[in-house]
Formats: sequence, C-alpha cells, structure tokens
Amino acid sequence: MKQLGDFFFKYRNWLFPVFYALMFLPGARIFGDLHTAVAVGLLVTLIGQTVRMTTIGFDYIIRGGRHKKVYAEDLVTGGLFAHSRNPMYVGNVTMILGMGLLSNSLWYLLIMVPAFYFIYECIIRAEEYFLSHKFGEGFERYKRDVPRWIPRLSGLGDTLRSGSFNWRRVLIKEYNTTCVWLGAAVLLIGTHIYREEGAAAFERIALAFGVAVGAVIALYFGIRYLKKSGTIRA
Repeated sequence: MKQLGDFFFKYRNWLFPVFYALMFLPGARIFGDLHTAVAVGLLVTLIGQTVRMTTIGFDYIIRGGRHKKVYAEDLVTGGLFAHSRNPMYVGNVTMILGMGLLSNSLWYLLIMVPAFYFIYECIIRAEEYFLSHKFGEGFERYKRDVPRWIPRLSGLGDTLRSGSFNWRRVLIKEYNTTCVWLGAAVLLIGTHIYREEGAAAFERIALAFGVAVGAVIALYFGIRYLKKSGTIRA
C-alpha cells in the first residue's frame, strides 16, 4: 500500500476534481426525493468542512510534500491532531460522502466513496512510513496514543477551549476547497432539478441558480485577491 500511497500522493490534487465530476453521472437513487438528498448531503458535507476548518484553525500541519513526494518538517501533535492522526483526511472523506449523498447516486455511494477512502488510506500508509523513519520513537508513541481515523473525543472540549483559532489561516488555506464544493453543490442541485422536473422547472429557478453560481465565483476571486494582495495574512 505504501507504493500506491506514493503514487496517489503525487497526483492527489486531481482527486477532488475527478471525484466531483463523476457525481454528475446518472445512477439509481439513494433518496426518493430531492429535498432529502440536498438536506442530508449538505449536512454531512458541512460536518466534513467544519472538521477541516477546525484542523487548520487550531494547529495546521504542512504535508504538501516536496517534489511531489511525501515530506514534513515537523511532527505536529496539537489541536485536532491530538485526537486523530489525520483529521484533514477525516474531513475530506466526510465531505465526499456528503457530496455523494447530495448526488443521490447509489453507485457513487457504494463504489466511489469507498474508493476515495481507499486512496487516502494508501496515502496515510506512505506518510506514516516517512514519519516513522524521520521521527522514530516520537512518531511511534504518537501512533500508539492517537487513532489513525476516528477522532478520540475525550478532551476535545479542553483542546478547543485552550487553543487559539487562526481564522485568517482558515480563510487563506481553505477558500479553494470551500468554493469548489459549493460550486459543485449548486451545479448538482441544478442538474437534479433539470433531470427530474424538466426544463420548465429549471427555467423557474434559473435566476436563483445564476446568482448562486455568481456568488461562489465572486467569493473565490474575492478571497484570492485579498490573499494575493497581502490584505489578509495567516
């Protein structure tokens, strides 16, 4: 799995665009009506987004790699990393699950969501191999004390109360992911309405649909400008 993890890590930036694109393929329904799919899907996606934002806000870990290979300067064990070794990946998988539910596609839920989890499991194995060799016993103790996936909830309240939340870092680091899933959600909902209720129904919501798409685009480029101009710094 380590070799697969190295491969997936190298091309990890393509994961979300590819998995989001596949959500638009038609398939057997999960829910009988659109409202349930939207409500449940958005709720689960927001939970995943919250996990990511909380992770970044309290104790961000830089695992962007070096030369498209796994790399880390420090062993970060604070913030949510004191409760799960991979809280960002927990957020990622939860978000894909939520968007899969929003897509209301049974094949996506049964095939693509497990595939997404498997890819990240491989990436984690590659990262753990690197961290074990670089940080030795320190990382081994961390592995014994903190679960790989499911967060340990004991002491979570104390962690959140005692930490300092950096909202600027969240804004700078997370605006891209947020805008991508928001845009995908808007497009999915529009696609559902067109497929299930017809062109006439879509025409009735065309203005609201256009405003929603425009708002996501404006949010993306607005925050990007603030970041590039240095108006907001982490």
